Amino acid sequence: MECDIKIAQNIQTKRPSDIAEKLGIDGKYLEPYGNYTAKIHSSIWPTISNNPNGKLILVTAINPTSAGEGKTTTSIGLGDALNHLGHKTCIALREPSLGPCFGIKGGATGGGRAQVVPMEDINLHFTGDIHAITTAHNLLAAVVDNHIYHGNELQFDPQKITWKRVMDVNDRALRNITVRRGNRADGFARETGFDITAASETMAIICMSTDVEDLRRRISKIIVGYDINDNGITCQKLGITGSLMVLLKDALKPNLVQTLEGTPTLIHGGPFGNVAHGCNSIIASKYALKLADYVVTEAGFGADLGAEKFLDIKCPLLGKYPDAVVIVATIRAIKLHAAAATSENGSLDSLISGFSNLRKHIKNMQRYNLPTVVALNIFSDDSSEEIELIENCCGELGVKFAISDVWSRGAVGGVKLAETVLEIANSNRAEFNPLYDPHDSVFEKLHKLATIIYGASGVSYTPKARGILEKISNDPEVGTYPICMAKTQYSLSDDKKLLGEPHDFEISIRDVSIMAGAEFITTYAGDIVTMPGLPKHPVAELIDINEKITGLY
Repeated sequence: MECDIKIAQNIQTKRPSDIAEKLGIDGKYLEPYGNYTAKIHSSIWPTISNNPNGKLILVTAINPTSAGEGKTTTSIGLGDALNHLGHKTCIALREPSLGPCFGIKGGATGGGRAQVVPMEDINLHFTGDIHAITTAHNLLAAVVDNHIYHGNELQFDPQKITWKRVMDVNDRALRNITVRRGNRADGFARETGFDITAASETMAIICMSTDVEDLRRRISKIIVGYDINDNGITCQKLGITGSLMVLLKDALKPNLVQTLEGTPTLIHGGPFGNVAHGCNSIIASKYALKLADYVVTEAGFGADLGAEKFLDIKCPLLGKYPDAVVIVATIRAIKLHAAAATSENGSLDSLISGFSNLRKHIKNMQRYNLPTVVALNIFSDDSSEEIELIENCCGELGVKFAISDVWSRGAVGGVKLAETVLEIANSNRAEFNPLYDPHDSVFEKLHKLATIIYGASGVSYTPKARGILEKISNDPEVGTYPICMAKTQYSLSDDKKLLGEPHDFEISIRDVSIMAGAEFITTYAGDIVTMPGLPKHPVAELIDINEKITGLY
């Protein structure tokens, strides 16, 4: 089969107005960006806000291999299959970051016959949302340094400035830097660094805001550092909330695109699932739920990261929990987890040990009382015996199972999965069981997250992390925020080498950030970094243009 980009370039893409019509969106609410993309204006909300919510379907995954297990591809193919079966469907996804696009994973628009288009635009600059978020974030950083240079009226403690700069490419050399190595006129010297934009609080704020006024409220609350008395200094005190609002005014509007088969898709917001909260925007999800009967969305990486954050951070604000959860797995990922527990990874018996990782994710979703189906994303070298074994293991846990072949067959390859999802999404279900109460202490929240979801024996803290958490515990507002865990995506633990279902380990919290604007607490476990590096041979070496772009996955 042709590579992804050639398949996408050979599709006759429809106009945004034609796609919008499928959802009943009047053309007056569209703001065109080129020929095949449009933003949806916020003035649509009063016209749809009283519509009943559609069914919400969350796609998550097993702890993945480095190549990923096809979660986005499955989300797109499932949406196409539901549309193929005659259901009014909308897909809601995150925006790709240029970091992975030019790094190791490539783009994030699906693959094969299950893609969103125009894939080159979406994977690259798209509508400029991530650029706007980067610029707004860095303006705030520049104003902090400028304020101190011009007298430091707010009495910043230069050693307690927490607001780093960001950029949307992988660059390990910028993780830890010293600024101002010249004349006095260049500012003051201090240690700082860069994060990738997808890990920034500004990205999280765009994704967590419910409307423009909520965006303003959240920007005002951003804590950029602390004064000499250890009091937080906010964006509001610096007086530039309005400027950030201007830069972000268009980035707050969801982007409407389409799949290869013409299924409407909202792509908006791009936080990573390992170092950020990993969910598309609240606004895009709200719109989709009011415009469609079935909404397919995804959350970053494995269910221990993406699904947990979706359920414990996003859903309380969205006011809606999934009607069905799809856990994407592959034989290759199960074999990888099997190899960690046995001396072989090719026998059927070894697959049973590898299934332990998938089993843990299934049980976690069952613990939330969520109807769940395992979607096995199949490859040509998967044997019928291997597939049957995984199906039987799922059956023993009382969970539905379906093969997904959307990569090679598009919608028709996802019909069985779609029928299974329809069955469980429309069935009677138990009441959602949250992981923790907002009023649990931050230490209680972390203990429940680590022991229940990850299977850890407990949590350990560096003195720095414990000190910050103890301070948070005494704050009546911040203490109620949910936890956003930054850790490796490859393991249930915070050590990427501990595959399968590890036991007798602790989650080690080394640092904590108060995301006052996003209204969650980010805890950093193990050796996770918020600015990725490039591999020895990045995808950037393959990408080129000669009339058409080539090399982009």
